[in-house]
Amino acid sequence: MMQPERCSQINPFMVMEVLERAQAIEKCGQHVIHLEVGEPDFDTPEPIKEAAIRAIKEGKTGYTHSLGLLELRETIADYYCKTYQLKSIDPEQVIVTSGTSPAMLLAFAAILEPGDEIIISDPHYACYPNFIKFFRGIPRTVPIYEERAFQYDTENVKARLSQNTKGILINSPSNPTGTLLSEETLRSLVDLDILILSDEIYHGLTYGEKAHSILEYTDNCIVFNGFSKLYAMTGWRLGYLIVPKKLVRSIQKMHQNFFISANSISQWAGITALTDPDVQKDVSQMISTYDQRRKVLIQGLKNIGFGIRTEPTGAFYVLANAKRFTDNSYEFAFNILEKTCVGVTPGIDFGKNAEGYIRFAYANSVENIEEALQRLGTFLETFP
Repeated sequence: MMQPERCSQINPFMVMEVLERAQAIEKCGQHVIHLEVGEPDFDTPEPIKEAAIRAIKEGKTGYTHSLGLLELRETIADYYCKTYQLKSIDPEQVIVTSGTSPAMLLAFAAILEPGDEIIISDPHYACYPNFIKFFRGIPRTVPIYEERAFQYDTENVKARLSQNTKGILINSPSNPTGTLLSEETLRSLVDLDILILSDEIYHGLTYGEKAHSILEYTDNCIVFNGFSKLYAMTGWRLGYLIVPKKLVRSIQKMHQNFFISANSISQWAGITALTDPDVQKDVSQMISTYDQRRKVLIQGLKNIGFGIRTEPTGAFYVLANAKRFTDNSYEFAFNILEKTCVGVTPGIDFGKNAEGYIRFAYANSVENIEEALQRLGTFLETFP
C-alpha cells in the first residue's frame, strides 16, 4: 500500500535510534550512560503529584473545556505577565494541549497552505521540518554559526523572505545549542514585521542569563510552552499555546475534533506547578544542579578535545564541535556508543549545518557525566 507523501517525507528521529540501540546494549548487561536524551532525570515535585491525586479523588476526571481549564488558562496568563512584565494576556488566547508537540501541529495546521514557507535556523530541533512538511509547507533554513554564538543573522533571514513566507520559528533557549537569542536579535526579527513562532519550552532553565519571551516585543506571534522540561513532567503530556485572537477559533475547532481536550488531571496539577512555593523551591534546586553539571561537562569536553566556542547558558544541552575527529557525526555517535557505552546525539540530526558536531545532554548526574568523560577520553586517545 502506497504511503501518502506527507508520511514518507518524515525523517527518522536519530536521537531515538541512538536511545533504542543503547537500550538493546543495556539488555545485554552493559552500563550505558545516557547523554543523548533531553529528558529531566528528576522526579516531578511532590506538590504536583499530590495535586493530581487530589484531582482523581475529587472526581475531576472528565473532559474539560476544549481550550483547557479556565483556572489553568488564567494561571498561565498571570504567570506570563508576572515573569515577563507584560500588561495583560487574555486567557481566551491560551490553548492547553497534551504536550507542546500537539500544540505545534495545531499551529502549523492553522497557518499553512501548501507551498507556504517557515524560516527555521540550522541547526534546529530535529522535528521542526517534519511538522512543517506534514502540512505541505516548506522549511527554509538559515544557517547559524558558533562563531556568532548561534544567533540569527537578520540580513540572512531577510534574504530568505518571500511572498510565501508565513513565519519565522525561533527557539530560545535552544535545542540543540543551549544558547539564548539576544534581546537585540529578537528585536531585529520583530522588525521584519512577520509572524514569529516562539518555542519557549526551555524557559526557566537558564544559568546567569534571562530568557526573553517574544511577547515582550510583539503581539504578532505564537508562543509554545509546556511543563515537561522545567517541572520534570515529560510523561504528564501538558503544554499550551498563546496565540493571536484571530487564530483561536480555528485552532479550537481542530482541537475539539482531533484531541477533544488535554488530560484533566494533568491540568489541575499544572496549576499547582505554576503557583505552589514549594514547587518553585524544587525547581530552583534542579536549576542549580543542572548548572553544576553544565560546568563539569563543558570543561571536561574541552579537556578531551571537543570545541566549544560559545558556552551554552540555557536548556540542558552542549553542541560540541567534533570536526577534528570526524565529518560523519552519525557514524561517530554510534561508534562512541558501541565502544564506550555512552549515548550521544549526532549533530546531523539537527540539520546540515550541525554536521561535525555532537550534542551532549547533561540531564544526568555529575558522577555519570564524569564517568562518561573518562570513557570518551580513553576512546579518543586511540581514535584514528
